[in-house]
This record gives sequence, C-alpha cells and structure tokens, in this order.
Amino acid sequence: MAHYLLSFSFAAETTRKLVAKPEDRRRAADKALRAVGGRLKDYYFALGPHDAVVIAEMPDNLTAAAAAMLTGSSGAFTHVQTTPLLTMPEAVKAMRKAGKASKSYRPPGR
Repeated sequence: MAHYLLSFSFAAETTRKLVAKPEDRRRAADKALRAVGGRLKDYYFALGPHDAVVIAEMPDNLTAAAAAMLTGSSGAFTHVQTTPLLTMPEAVKAMRKAGKASKSYRPPGR
C-alpha cells in the first residue's frame, strides 16, 4: 500500500472540545481511514502550520482523496492537506529511473 501524510488544522470549536474533554483521536482516525480502505500508521500533534499530522497507508490516490473528503466535510477542520509519500526503497527506485533517463534531459541554456 502507498503511504500518505495527512496534515490538518482543527476548527476553533474542535479545539475547544478537545480542551474541554481531552481524548486520544487515533482510534477515530483509524476507523475513518478503514471505512474508505486505508489504515492509520501513526498520529501526531504538531507545532507549526498544522495542528496534527497522520501517516496512513492507502491503496491509491482515489482512497486518499476519499479520506480527505470524509474528514474535510466533517467541519472539524479548517485545512486538510494530503501528501503522497515514498518509502526509501521507492525513492531509490525513482533515483535509479531518473539516473537512467538523465542523458535525455537538457537543462535550459545548455
């Protein structure tokens, strides 16, 4: 399965609810991901432009889009961003493929 980074920011009401009644959101996130055909790998709260990030496994981009739509349409978030990830073995394959094709590309001005 492919890996994805899901980054999101909580709506103010969601933050108020989490502060008033703290809860571990991993189970809810995994349930939602499994409902569309994926699964949770890990869930982190974050400091920076997003409030939390999830690493998920999903079979394809269609499933990743469905997960983003499911969570985004809930109203609990102000921003949801989905980033496809490559494992290191996948990245090495991409590097090799680029290396084989490198003679075919002429940079601008050369």
